[in-house]
Amino acid sequence: MRILFTGGGTAGHVTPNLALMATLAEQGDEIHYAGSRDGIERELVASTGARYHVLPTGKLRRYLSLENLTDLFRVLAGIGVGWRLCRRLKPQLVFSKGGFVSVPVVLGARLAGIPVIAHESDLTPGLATRIVARFVAVVCTNFPETRVAGARRLEYTGSPIRRGLLAGDRARGLAFAGLAGERPVLMIVGGSLGSAFLNARVRTLLPQLLERFEIIHVCGRGNTDPDAARPGYAQFEFVTEPFADLLAAADLVLSRAGANALMELVAARRPMLLVPLTTAGSRGDQIENADWAVAHGLARRVVESELEGTALVDELDALLAQREDLDRALAGFELPDASSRLLELIREQVR
Repeated sequence: MRILFTGGGTAGHVTPNLALMATLAEQGDEIHYAGSRDGIERELVASTGARYHVLPTGKLRRYLSLENLTDLFRVLAGIGVGWRLCRRLKPQLVFSKGGFVSVPVVLGARLAGIPVIAHESDLTPGLATRIVARFVAVVCTNFPETRVAGARRLEYTGSPIRRGLLAGDRARGLAFAGLAGERPVLMIVGGSLGSAFLNARVRTLLPQLLERFEIIHVCGRGNTDPDAARPGYAQFEFVTEPFADLLAAADLVLSRAGANALMELVAARRPMLLVPLTTAGSRGDQIENADWAVAHGLARRVVESELEGTALVDELDALLAQREDLDRALAGFELPDASSRLLELIREQVR
């Protein structure tokens, strides 16, 4: 098969694609990827061997801005490029993981008569999915409760998990981070771009936190702080291959609540404290994702406004005290085999 993947803007719109691409490539299928010139998707796809195709893209904003006018022309240009790309490559299917970069590709594929499968990560659909839903053969969802208006067909598949993510080794992870593992290990992740809020709160409270935990801090590109270096605290900008080992070394996780990261932590059975992005920085999707996890007994949740002073230390103490209950809930929670089901749907649409 020849499959064209698309999706980007954040790692959450790329990493599920990578899981599927690896399996398809092993089967001898021809894999292509369409994304933006400078997006994180280009960097993440570079190591896969897939051929990367650049499209002009415009951001899909939910607020009034003069940039909406110029970006509209970029989106229209992207649709034209996507159509020409599909006409030239003649893929048997386009798989879209979402993000603003995916919209022109999906619409271009529709104009070229190429079937499309779209995957929505969040509990409620994002703007990109709402735009393309009526133009795709199947909209697949991460959560069983997700509904997408206008979708011709809706399938609950879950989210593909990166290969090797669950095969990490604790000893290797501790060695990579330079930690002894003598205290509970707390892993902090703020998403692929990092979280300025979490980075600042954690570093302000490092003395108190290091009395309780050893810390692995994945803080985002350009966000390491040499002045924060001290024994028991390992900081990284972004981690790819060793991430599975670091996750295996972690006893607890402090995280934002992006849907794909959340499902990876659930799959890894890691008790977590979620600090979702507020509505000031998002459409509220992370709040909904975090509430879902709490409702299923899989996590604790706290909002940014409640983390004044030493409140983060108190919340992490409460997470540690709740660990046994969370471990039981996580161990008993069943996730679907998303990769297998999505590959079945791909073959079905190609046939």
